[in-house]
Amino acid sequence: MTAGAAAIAALALLSIAYGSTVIALSDVVAALGHAAGVAADIVPGPVGKIVVDLRLPRTIMAICVGAGLGVIGALLQTVTRNDLADPFLFGLSSGAAAGAVSVITIFGDHFGIWTLPVAAFTGGILAAGIVLLLVSRVRGQGPERLILAGLAVSFMFTALTNYLVFAGDQRAAHSVLFWTMGGLGLARWDNVGLAALGAGTILVFGLWNHRRLDAFLAGENAAETLGVPVARMRRTTFFVAAFSTAILVSVAGVIGFVGLMIPHLSRPLAGPLHLRLIASCALFGAVLLLASDLLARTLLPPQELPIGIITSSVGAFFVVTMLIRNRS
Repeated sequence: MTAGAAAIAALALLSIAYGSTVIALSDVVAALGHAAGVAADIVPGPVGKIVVDLRLPRTIMAICVGAGLGVIGALLQTVTRNDLADPFLFGLSSGAAAGAVSVITIFGDHFGIWTLPVAAFTGGILAAGIVLLLVSRVRGQGPERLILAGLAVSFMFTALTNYLVFAGDQRAAHSVLFWTMGGLGLARWDNVGLAALGAGTILVFGLWNHRRLDAFLAGENAAETLGVPVARMRRTTFFVAAFSTAILVSVAGVIGFVGLMIPHLSRPLAGPLHLRLIASCALFGAVLLLASDLLARTLLPPQELPIGIITSSVGAFFVVTMLIRNRS
């Protein structure tokens, strides 16, 4: 835990210092100290504004989004008993992306800066509602039915997104790329609170219910014996995960593989019990997204890669490594 917190602090400083313009770490510390009111030195020129108004909110958003996605992945893997579960698998990210792309390509930005976040949030919640409706209409509500319903909804919203891209304004391709591959370029002080809300909601829910989630590790029958309403707990966890995912996607786009990888990286260090596991997933998720965002901004300067390219590349390597290790 201490190492994770130290890594977050170090990566946060590097994330603020490096970008299209490199800022000396001494100037970064001075600007942050002046903004916090603990240092009297004023950083000359635009450096102070770049640090405080542009890069600091982006860094905070990276921490919130990474931590939130990491915890969402852990909780979904627990309640579905599927090691590959993450927001992608259940259509949550696809629904949010479809909502955002519909605004970009067809409906337009009629409600100001909040149009895209609201549309993405609505799409994510709609996808979750469809999944839960499908599950409620079939006999039994086990994890395998939740997964199948999520896959169907994911494919449906992905097809809808592709249709909107093809049929809509082709000049909006760059904006569409952001929402389908993710990025933190829209981070501002007025939307960082949304990212904190998404991460905080899933984190508080997971910590509050950590004992009920631990009961799932012994199997559904044992969990019922221990007094855990398994079906209701699964539905509630899914809905809270959908709510948090929709919020996170609404400000950062679709960032894949974080929810899949982080729980697997955390369990060997934190163990299977959820009190430590959730905290570890939050820390490692923040570290992964901070490092990925730093690479996205520095690999091809002055251009900025979509952060989803970085996380998907790391995720593909991780899955292949996991398959080879399990085979051996």
